[in-house]
Amino acid sequence: MPMDIIESLQWRYATKKFDPTQHLSSEKLHTLKQAFNLTATSFGLQTISMLIVEDTSLRDQLLPAAYNQGQIIEASHLLVLCIKDHINPTDVDELFDNVSELRNTPETILEPYRNDLKVMMKSMTQEEQQQWSIKQAYIALGNLMTVCAVERIDSCPMEGFDRAQFDAVLKLKQKELKSVLLLPVGYRAEDDMFSSFKKVRKNLNDAVLVI
Repeated sequence: MPMDIIESLQWRYATKKFDPTQHLSSEKLHTLKQAFNLTATSFGLQTISMLIVEDTSLRDQLLPAAYNQGQIIEASHLLVLCIKDHINPTDVDELFDNVSELRNTPETILEPYRNDLKVMMKSMTQEEQQQWSIKQAYIALGNLMTVCAVERIDSCPMEGFDRAQFDAVLKLKQKELKSVLLLPVGYRAEDDMFSSFKKVRKNLNDAVLVI
């Protein structure tokens, strides 16, 4: 019911301290994987990836690059949202080949859309492509945070980290990826004082305008 969703969103907060003894089940983790993959992206061209960092020793290496924010190592898992370094015509072909296979859509129908999207991507500079992809990553972040709230998984969205250092430690260049956002996920510590703070938002009528 809608009220259940609102209650879940009231329940969530940017968790400052996780309980390192509690871990997500494989089922919960699979839900987050699916939620990421089902996130809406422009044209359905998924130029974003999600890296799940389970290895605690690897997260120890990442901690300085996250400005020593403890959630990085305390959380059950660290989700790293990444973008493609550059978008190739083969990425567009992969999308439309999947459409053709899954929907049995004739190539005569797909070809103009396939070509138009290739022209659009080619018209962008690499920086423009990356900025376009970053917007998709933020959509995925919001989707993941909502799913976490519904599943009663705690999370903490993070922009403040050294992307270059993350990319180096995680060897993302070899995967032609760049890190853009972090989302530690797990379960809040009982002594995280922020969990009891009242949520501060604008009055609903000030935030939402009806015309």
